[in-house]
Amino acid sequence: MSSPAVIDLVAGARPNFMKLAPVVRALSGRSDLRYRIVHTGQHYDEAMNDVFFAQLGIPAPDVHLEVGSGSHAVQTARILERYEAHLIERRPDATVVFGDVNSTVACALAAVKLGIPVAHVEAGLRSFDRSMPEEINRLLTDAIASLLLVTEPSGLENLRREGVSEDKIKLVGNVMIDTLRAYLPEARAKQTARTLGLSPKQYGVVTLHRPSNVDDPATLTELVKTLRSFSEELPLVFAVHPRTRASAERAGIGPLLAPGQDRFICVGPQPYIENLSLVADAAVVFTDSGGLQEETTVLGVPCITMRDNTERPITIERGSSRLVGNDPGRLRAAFRDLRAGRWKTSQEIPLWDGRAGERVADALAAWLATRSNQTSTVLVGR
Repeated sequence: MSSPAVIDLVAGARPNFMKLAPVVRALSGRSDLRYRIVHTGQHYDEAMNDVFFAQLGIPAPDVHLEVGSGSHAVQTARILERYEAHLIERRPDATVVFGDVNSTVACALAAVKLGIPVAHVEAGLRSFDRSMPEEINRLLTDAIASLLLVTEPSGLENLRREGVSEDKIKLVGNVMIDTLRAYLPEARAKQTARTLGLSPKQYGVVTLHRPSNVDDPATLTELVKTLRSFSEELPLVFAVHPRTRASAERAGIGPLLAPGQDRFICVGPQPYIENLSLVADAAVVFTDSGGLQEETTVLGVPCITMRDNTERPITIERGSSRLVGNDPGRLRAAFRDLRAGRWKTSQEIPLWDGRAGERVADALAAWLATRSNQTSTVLVGR
């Protein structure tokens, strides 16, 4: 009997952890695949890292690259260098990467340079905006991956248009929604809003972190002031990202994001369960997060998305999200529509059913078995 294939599962940032967890669960019961968790350390503080592993039941990483913070170039280079060293010492049969963060593209590149095949979970998503670092990461990773596991139909269409062969592509659904469905009962029981003195559906949630919204002082100032004005009508909980807080300090509006305000409640990044509890019970979410567009779609919570584009068009077509960019006028118009009851209802999305992790595991096993058979045939032929 042949020994099981060994795969590296790469995670580095908060969005990766929610996608990793259901794949780990699905692989844990298999005898044909063994996995190693590689944590790059792209997100390294407790609020963005350790607590996610604990809450989601993810085993401790087998490898920790400890790259820390830095510019895109510095961070990507560190991950590339350190993951290559790991691969040379402990070569896997394949590397599996998730999403669109720097860890994704860096580890994929290190692997393929050494002849190790790469599978990309959440492949094919496109915003068609190359000013976004995440878009570059998606394009490059998909170009070098050998197995492209897709969350929604637009991903299939994008990859086909780019000339990717059908045998590399598989629609598996959304692993992040597996995590949401698994932990939603616990999140609802948590009632995080009540600990903040709020009642269900009587408040909104805010997250902002993208460069287009937070790096320019004038843009960030206008957005924060507009959101604060909404809180006079509907209390808002703002989970302030470290990047956003630092930008606010540089813009001279740090006091606007101070804790202790009655209706514009500023808190730090929330652990997964607490964040899901807040979002599930919210009347509305204001965000520039791709993941929150997906989560609110499944939860049926209106989502006012402060972006001009999205790589997840199904959340617009069938979900509860509306794009408003960072124009305060469009933001106010969307809020007025919401308060007047003019908001669409989410529809069910195929394969966002809580079993995508199992489909990913099956696809990985079949792919590696096929590769093994092809290698055996070549060797026998010689």
